[in-house]
Amino acid sequence: MLSATVLERIAIAIASTLSAILIGLVIVAVAGYNPVQFVNQLVVGSFGSERAIVRTLRYSTLFILTGVAVAVAFRAGVFNIGVQGQFIMGGFATVVSIVGIAPLLPENAVGGTILIAIGTLAAIVAGGLYAALPGVLKAYGGANEIITTIMLNFIAIGFVGWLVAGRFNDPEATATRTRQLPEYVELPSPIVSDPNFSLVGLLVMLATVAAVAVIMARTSFGYDMVTSGYQQSAAGYAGVDPKRMIVSTMTFSGVVAGLAGAVFVIMIQGYYTDPSGVGNYGFDAIAVSLLAANNPVGVVPAGLLFGGLESAGSHIQINSDVPVQLIDGIVGLVVLFVAVPELFRMIAKRTGLGGENR
Repeated sequence: MLSATVLERIAIAIASTLSAILIGLVIVAVAGYNPVQFVNQLVVGSFGSERAIVRTLRYSTLFILTGVAVAVAFRAGVFNIGVQGQFIMGGFATVVSIVGIAPLLPENAVGGTILIAIGTLAAIVAGGLYAALPGVLKAYGGANEIITTIMLNFIAIGFVGWLVAGRFNDPEATATRTRQLPEYVELPSPIVSDPNFSLVGLLVMLATVAAVAVIMARTSFGYDMVTSGYQQSAAGYAGVDPKRMIVSTMTFSGVVAGLAGAVFVIMIQGYYTDPSGVGNYGFDAIAVSLLAANNPVGVVPAGLLFGGLESAGSHIQINSDVPVQLIDGIVGLVVLFVAVPELFRMIAKRTGLGGENR
């Protein structure tokens, strides 16, 4: 298979997105809806107002964090399909730790800050440990990490759902959920007055992207991860334990996924409910990472695209008679086209727009 350059990957991502949208517009027209109105609703629902922009950034923050978690593993040649489960475990650990420790600390901004730090640390540990399990199974037991991580997603959903409905259920709540986080446990938002979005959460996401990009590209640990994933014999010859590095890679990926779970709970939800109702950020993150060619920095625009589509879907569902499922169809088409990048390279070569084979 031909190796794509950075510019070619960018072109593939753009071509995939535009092709998906164009085909989506054809489907909209065939279904009897106005494609022009659909495009207008897409734009307005994504970036057409301050409220839409904030909503897009809220979704994008989580898509980018979970997308980076996937990219860490994929770039190192390990397939972590379990980010959803690690995201769930991280978020649940955040709620349990904050609610449990809150009575021991003062009910003010200082106590809230300490609780946020404790909850975030708990999420990081929970996500990392939950991801380390399939890493150990792969490295020392020869288990297929795709199968184990997929199954661990369902285990996380079932186990956390059981705990939420039982031991940690709030008896005073009308719905099945945990107790609410204290009101003073919140991320400040000095500019945007939205209860479900904070600029601090956005900054945490950007700092995470930068840190992961530097670690992957500029440190010996990042180099060892990639080498161990793709060339275990070479890694072993260089003195690196490839098995231990596989576990480290999965743990690193799970740490980022757990952090995403903490941001979701503290910035958006404020409690934990049935895991099947917390969104599919970990599953959608696979598509985000693929669109970004598993590059942590490239996950940012890819996550913004998915966040914009998610925001537009919410807007369309309320303000239009076009079925919101068409948004899911467009996302699926983007993933489909990203999965066959050689198609776009072949078209570029046939039309004289592509370079020679290397």
